[in-house]
Amino acid sequence: MNIRRLGLIVVFFCAGFFGFKAIAPLFASAPTLQSCVSKTETIAQVFKDNSQHIVLKTVSGDQYYISQDLHEINLDTLNAKVLNKTVTLHMAKLWLGTSEYIAQLEIDDTIIFTEFN
Repeated sequence: MNIRRLGLIVVFFCAGFFGFKAIAPLFASAPTLQSCVSKTETIAQVFKDNSQHIVLKTVSGDQYYISQDLHEINLDTLNAKVLNKTVTLHMAKLWLGTSEYIAQLEIDDTIIFTEFN
């Protein structure tokens, strides 16, 4: 086997491997608690954006989202529960980082919102 052919095999193998890694999250199942990243944040503001997502803005300026289209969440009730409180957010790990969509929201080990079964 010559060097050129071996080089082509390596290139195609790498392209296939990394191509699969790139599209695998598109076919992933729903997140589980074990497959999520947990963050503890203090919520400074709760509001709806233009696409009807509920946005939780933290004191550090980060924003996290809950899709209200998929979940029956009352904005006023959520606001009363989380505003100026420290919460635990669980977000799915993606191959390029962490999702900004909340899979589970907790306050003091009490689940306020979850997508888990």
